[in-house]
Amino acid sequence: MSGRFKFIILIIFVFGFTFPSPVMAARIKDISSIKGIRPNQLFGYGLVIGLNGSGDKGGTSFTTQGLSNMLEHMGIDISAEDVKVKNVAAVMVSATYPPFARIGKKIDATLSSIGDAKSLQGGTLLLTPLKGVDGKIYAMAQGPVVIGGYSAGGAAGGGVTKNHPTVGKISGGATIEREIPLSIMDKKELTIILNNPDFNTAIRAAQAINSQQGESIARAIDPGTLNLKVLEKFQNKVVKLIAQIGDLEIEPDCVAKVIVNEKTGTVVVGENVRIQKVAVAHGNLSIQIKETRQISQPLAFAPSGSGGAATQMKGGTIVAPGGSTVVTPESEVGITEEDNRLLLIPEGKTIGELVKALNAIGVTPRDLITILQAIKAAGALQGDLEII
Repeated sequence: MSGRFKFIILIIFVFGFTFPSPVMAARIKDISSIKGIRPNQLFGYGLVIGLNGSGDKGGTSFTTQGLSNMLEHMGIDISAEDVKVKNVAAVMVSATYPPFARIGKKIDATLSSIGDAKSLQGGTLLLTPLKGVDGKIYAMAQGPVVIGGYSAGGAAGGGVTKNHPTVGKISGGATIEREIPLSIMDKKELTIILNNPDFNTAIRAAQAINSQQGESIARAIDPGTLNLKVLEKFQNKVVKLIAQIGDLEIEPDCVAKVIVNEKTGTVVVGENVRIQKVAVAHGNLSIQIKETRQISQPLAFAPSGSGGAATQMKGGTIVAPGGSTVVTPESEVGITEEDNRLLLIPEGKTIGELVKALNAIGVTPRDLITILQAIKAAGALQGDLEII
């Protein structure tokens, strides 16, 4: 089976165009979030030590300055100009502060080299404060670094690398030291934010909540926002209310959209995309230029000469003075154009049937991208065509 047929079959299989499928429902907590309950980003500057000669070079001033400052705090007075080590690398440490995190909770830390270190393999991150955007310290990170790969090379410059050796991670390597005040117990209202704003989805979510609670407590403000009143019986049980609402299942709606990544040749087609009646013909033009070199070797015992420009002799043979070897280029050009027929796509068909029809005339994934762009330009593609 050729690659293009596998590609077309994969699209049809994933989106279920050829066979009818039941309506898929999703829980409200999987397609939405509550306003104010969100993670926060932390970052800090740190040093990774213990590297086997793969750290920053001596000319990386911020690494030597940072190491010098650290030693000075420990009572060792040394100038940054005197620090020349290859076992230390400067890194930026980042972490995500989850909502409702308490002091002592462990979170993951990601390290990224900011110097010219070759690898962080085998290194250990020194105690690093992680700050928020307000400049306050919220966590402290320290521990051995795991890069999930390796980097090795020879003295002559050759080597092999697996994964990305200048980015590492410490699972549970950061400890929360400061809490972010966040409480939902005294809330009179909650705001639910949909991940993918849509009018139909917002209305369905509000109707499902009101039906479950038996009262009109949810109201769709806009396609992406629902206002939720906290009844008196839930004043001290807001967590229970959120849990009940989160487990409700609704059918989320979405716009008809085709996503195209021309760099990788990937096409993802939404279920609701429709095609109007259109005729499609697609043929590829291939031009191949092949160049070879012909070598004219002199006869044995040819008299030697002083050299000079080649002369054209009778019979089309090129002979150089003195019996020298002559190399002449020879080019061969071939042009091939596919002879594909015009294909009519009936009106009202789904994109899956369009794919099957295009498969009949034989198109590659990149051909499909070009055809979809042309159909959209003709106004026959009822949906958004987004190129990423």
